[in-house]
Amino acid sequence: MSSIPTASKLIFPPGGALSSAQADQYTRGSLSRAQLDPSPLTQFHTWFRTAQSSAVHQPETVCLSTASLPSGRVSSRYVYLKELDSKGFVIYSNWGTSRKAADVTSNPHASLAFWWREMERQVRVEGVCERLSSEESQVYFDTRIRGSRVGAWASEQSRVLREEDGGRDVLERRVRDVEERFEGEEKVPVPEFWGGMRIVPEMVEFWQGRESRLHDRFRYTRDEGTEGGWKIERLSP
Repeated sequence: MSSIPTASKLIFPPGGALSSAQADQYTRGSLSRAQLDPSPLTQFHTWFRTAQSSAVHQPETVCLSTASLPSGRVSSRYVYLKELDSKGFVIYSNWGTSRKAADVTSNPHASLAFWWREMERQVRVEGVCERLSSEESQVYFDTRIRGSRVGAWASEQSRVLREEDGGRDVLERRVRDVEERFEGEEKVPVPEFWGGMRIVPEMVEFWQGRESRLHDRFRYTRDEGTEGGWKIERLSP
């Protein structure tokens, strides 16, 4: 019986340790129903604080996925979670020219995926996007370094910078123009095309790695008929 040739595979299988093709085993924790808060937002806050105190590298890093309609094409990118409030998860970005802006205009549904390697944990969120007001966005905008505030004005995010037109030089000219526009002004206003987006969760899953890929998974889904408004179910790994 001949084996399937693997010479043409550029990666197969990557595995964990350099000496083994087998994947790493997850042994750092477990998760039971009794450990979960009735609210997924409270539960996320608990896990996030634990990640911060456990030296997880940038636990606010999250993969944001959106999809355009009617094509259904999905796009993903890493962003930073900047706020968690009683309604949901807040990120900030350009909502005028970016790919995510076009996606959300046609389809308000989005997902978030956090991976905290040091704790062998994942959190997945699915929900509906809603823009924050300019007043709310200004509060966060004021915390950014001046260069980042200027950059938000200067960058037409995701648009092509043609090399024949100067490539990056075009971007840097725009930065200089914005610097001149706000010269001498400490407070830079938030652009109308830039600001916060809240993902209001409809589903949140908490995942704890376990040995032999027999992970612990619990899913919260909105259920107004349940006390607290959320139904919690264990999922098969």
